[in-house]
Amino acid sequence: MRKFLVYIIIFFFGFAVDKANAQVHPTDTIPVKINYAFKGDSVRFTSELRPLRPIAGAPEPFYTYFWEFGDGAFSFQKEPQHIYKTKGIYHPRLFATNNYDDGKPPPRRPGTINIKQNANPTKLANATKFFKTDENLALKTNNMPKPDEEMVLILGYKMDFMLGSLQGKGKVVLFYNDKEFAKDNFLIDTVRLHHGEKKTENTNFLQMANHYMPSQKYYAQNGPSNDLNAFDLKSKSELIKERVAKYRNMDAWTYDNLGQAEERFMFFSMKTTPEMLADTNAVVTISAMVIPDNPTADVNVYDLELQIVASHDPNKMMLRNRSMNYRFMGKNRRLNYKVRFQNTGKGPAKMVNVGVKIPENLDKSSIKILDTNPKVALRDSSYLTGSVMDTLTNKDSVNFVFRNIYLKGMQQDGVNDADSTKGFVEYSIKFIKKPKKKPFDSGAAIIFDKNEPIYTNQSKGKFQPGISPGVITGYGMLGSNKNLNDYGDKSYSLGFSISPFSPYRKYLQAEIYLGYYNYSNELKGTTKLDRDTVININDVKSSYLITGREFYQQSNHLNIDLVPLQLRYNLNSFVGIGAGGILSLTINQRTNNYQRSFLVQRNNQTGEVSNFTDQILLAKQNYNFSELATAGFVDVQVGLVRKGPALGFRYIHSFSVKDERLFTYLSWKF
Repeated sequence: MRKFLVYIIIFFFGFAVDKANAQVHPTDTIPVKINYAFKGDSVRFTSELRPLRPIAGAPEPFYTYFWEFGDGAFSFQKEPQHIYKTKGIYHPRLFATNNYDDGKPPPRRPGTINIKQNANPTKLANATKFFKTDENLALKTNNMPKPDEEMVLILGYKMDFMLGSLQGKGKVVLFYNDKEFAKDNFLIDTVRLHHGEKKTENTNFLQMANHYMPSQKYYAQNGPSNDLNAFDLKSKSELIKERVAKYRNMDAWTYDNLGQAEERFMFFSMKTTPEMLADTNAVVTISAMVIPDNPTADVNVYDLELQIVASHDPNKMMLRNRSMNYRFMGKNRRLNYKVRFQNTGKGPAKMVNVGVKIPENLDKSSIKILDTNPKVALRDSSYLTGSVMDTLTNKDSVNFVFRNIYLKGMQQDGVNDADSTKGFVEYSIKFIKKPKKKPFDSGAAIIFDKNEPIYTNQSKGKFQPGISPGVITGYGMLGSNKNLNDYGDKSYSLGFSISPFSPYRKYLQAEIYLGYYNYSNELKGTTKLDRDTVININDVKSSYLITGREFYQQSNHLNIDLVPLQLRYNLNSFVGIGAGGILSLTINQRTNNYQRSFLVQRNNQTGEVSNFTDQILLAKQNYNFSELATAGFVDVQVGLVRKGPALGFRYIHSFSVKDERLFTYLSWKF
């Protein structure tokens, strides 16, 4: 027996080990190894990473790189070179992202490098390619957020050339975790600062918000315009309050002595929470603000959109505001889609064909191009030559075809800027006139020149359930079995319902009624007399005998009928069926007790007797909260069953009392 137990323990231990190994591949635990080589003042960084594991049917896997050199500088190159300004010990980091790989990112392990002398100032680079023209604040990440993984956020800020020393001192504020999501998407693990920024209390700048002067530099989301009327002139207090209302978390740091041509960078290791998995393909935002201490200087704002992904893939489709309110959707409501792509090949692409599946809920004829990269003219414009984009419409899809472009390849010689290998097409589209209230999805197939198509994720849209209150009034009568009459033969009800707004197919609904059940007649007992009692014994013609008695109870019920949950299914817009249970609480019951006697009359002429009865009121009673009953029902509705008036027919069968009835009702959902 003891030997058998040992075998059982070994078996379960082996099973647990096998299960653990199945979840984590052995190579996933191999950390990044950083190598470096000196060449004068310059250090060249290389790395050793675990082998990539291809995914069946996916493009060839590859790594993308983000280096932190430990002094506030960084690079996205595979093998960067860097010059350290001052001597000292630094701890460079490499964050490698495995694209199209069946595994986890390699664990990072900071390196250590000893710089023994200061660099020649003439060899130091003065600026990066991090900021676009006219940008003084920007955010960027090393990859799109994936649930339960680490993501690095880079926050860069610099001085506005036009304002000079007005921005030399102030605050940097980071807003994250949109309130529209039920749970947090990010947790800040570590913050790496290199320019003396100091953490400060959020209330310091919130209390000052109402005293800031209006900003003349903040533009609307669609960017600067030559039309001055298009400027979104908001006060600094408005900008701050908007973000406080939108985000659950905010952190602030003070900065000082910002130089005229100086670029500064802050690095945030952000842990993406496992709860993000439920929102894969959703779009989250992170916002940053630079607030100079000088009240006359402008506030700089940067909003970064990020798509939560299930796997790292540079070709993605994104739908903004993918959860919509169906009640307030409106016929002119537009959805904004963005399809991102990246040429990961060894040479440039001259043509990119982005084929997009159009859901049946959307009107493909309403497509409007919002933006593209590379910037190209549309074929329907006056420019018919050069770099153009054709929009080709098919039965259930649309193709956006970039022609005569030059999109660099990631593995192309001399290409160090990953952004130059990326592109996108952004477009808006309307719903059809009467869209179905059901989830819809779209995806894209991307073809670079004549290569095999690369398929993106499925970008899913859905409608919020919404709340639909309803009013119900009905009349019920006994079913086919007339002996079931505990609650009387007639009932009248007035009630309310609550359900999702305009459901497409199946949904849950709850109801509550005030019901009146009239006149039930119930036998309570019978007695038979051992000796006959003769009434009017001296008058033969009118005398009769009492041979027995029956006792009856008649009552009216006032009930609260509750349908805590029922399952309904709309066959179409005009017919629906349902089934559920009822809890019925009698809140008031009025009862009359009667006696009925069996009478026998004598007939002197024939000797025959005839029976008849009489009824006498014995007592009246009034009960409150006297009975709790249960019942089940099935029903059918016809009319505007999703929203509006409908006529219903319900069969109710009681489990607690002797009652079954057909209930006819009129409902109206709002």
